[in-house]
Amino acid sequence: MKNNAIIKPILFVLLLLVISTNAFSNIRLPNIIGSHMVVQQKSKIKIWGWGSPAEKVTIKPSWDTTQYVAETNNGAKWSTEILTPKAGGPYTISIIGENTIILEDVMVGEVWVCSGQSNMEWSGDQGLQETKDEAPNATNTNIRFFYVPKSTSEYPQENIDAKWVVCNPEDMKHFSAIGYFFGKNLQANLNGPVGLINANWGGTPAETWTPEYVINTSPIIKKGAAELSDFPWWSSKTAITYNAMIAPLTNYTIAGVIWYQGESNTGSHYAYEQLFTGMIDAWRLAWKKDFPFYFMQIGPFSYERLNIGALLREAQTKSALHTNTGMVVLSDLVPDTNNIHPTRKIEVAARLANLALHNTYGFSQILANGPLYKSYSLDKDEVIIQLDNIGGGLICKDKEISQFQIAGADKIFIPAQAKIVGNTIVVTNKDIKNPIAVRYSFSNTAIGNVFNKEGLPLNLFRTDNWEMDTSLIKK
Repeated sequence: MKNNAIIKPILFVLLLLVISTNAFSNIRLPNIIGSHMVVQQKSKIKIWGWGSPAEKVTIKPSWDTTQYVAETNNGAKWSTEILTPKAGGPYTISIIGENTIILEDVMVGEVWVCSGQSNMEWSGDQGLQETKDEAPNATNTNIRFFYVPKSTSEYPQENIDAKWVVCNPEDMKHFSAIGYFFGKNLQANLNGPVGLINANWGGTPAETWTPEYVINTSPIIKKGAAELSDFPWWSSKTAITYNAMIAPLTNYTIAGVIWYQGESNTGSHYAYEQLFTGMIDAWRLAWKKDFPFYFMQIGPFSYERLNIGALLREAQTKSALHTNTGMVVLSDLVPDTNNIHPTRKIEVAARLANLALHNTYGFSQILANGPLYKSYSLDKDEVIIQLDNIGGGLICKDKEISQFQIAGADKIFIPAQAKIVGNTIVVTNKDIKNPIAVRYSFSNTAIGNVFNKEGLPLNLFRTDNWEMDTSLIKK
């Protein structure tokens, strides 16, 4: 009797341990993998999660009969890669271990990350009228949102507190306007599902979105980072938004990234090209994919220091030479240079979508790039500017071309006269007989009026590399 009295409690405890172990051994998924998600079409994508060590996990997508098997390692993690078909859906994905998870309403299509600071974040939450007007018509089962909440971390994270939702009027009002209109344009042209991952934070400098090792590789980048200041609404500490808001996404296969940021880096414009291209390379390394990275050039704005906006836009222009990148010039879409948040997001998103459609999806009939400075030559008192991406030809949208400046040996720039001659622009000033340099729209607030016939603006440029005045503007 005594032995039985002892054995029964022991058996009871063992039973509790078994029940407890089973209760906590269920396979689990990161939130980026869930019902209503869009997975990248015609790709080998990663499915991963957690479970009991040595647990066998079987993945069964409904688009074919293939079964994929993974095993949880001694760190309680498992992963495998599965093949996806061409765009379509809805499908299910069954994930079977000691428990079963069935992901429903899964679409196969194109997945894009939308990131940056406030101009990417801007939505109906900030009173954007374009979003409010669109919202009643925003029900679209072929567009899906994953909204990454603002978060920071000292170290790279593995999960995000968010979920996929089908595009609907309410969620659309809170989503990035540029992200939504970009996705809507892609979805209409590609005739397939589009998944949009929204990861942005107004005011954040690029350093916060960049892994720490990139910051430490360059004295110039470190110098720029050291000059940043924190604000009540965002931190400027390096890597903290990357760790919390980007790192958990990097196992999820994407088509590419769209980016709108730079206003918070104007003070350290000299470091931006190295910083930005280093960030792009770091993201691609983390994703193990050389995906396209398309970004918006910041718009003209009345900054407190001379020329820092123009110098940042110049750094972005140089960054656009980086492999598999592209830049949207939006200087003509800024109705008020005292507003750092231009409101014409639909047109900006259309240019961005055209860039992706042309470069990534092969829509060769779309001219996605506006005129860019190529080179110059001197002919007595004339400076002749050669351009790329002229499309059907060059036009001026006003009676006279504006925003050109010219300088001689004294390096003092004065307003210039300019005229379109064929596919070139000839720049002169009767008071300068031997010009040596030309600038176009090279100031914080300048908005030029030269376009190609397709309606895309000539980007700012300068033929010199002289040091520029960035002193505080006297009010």
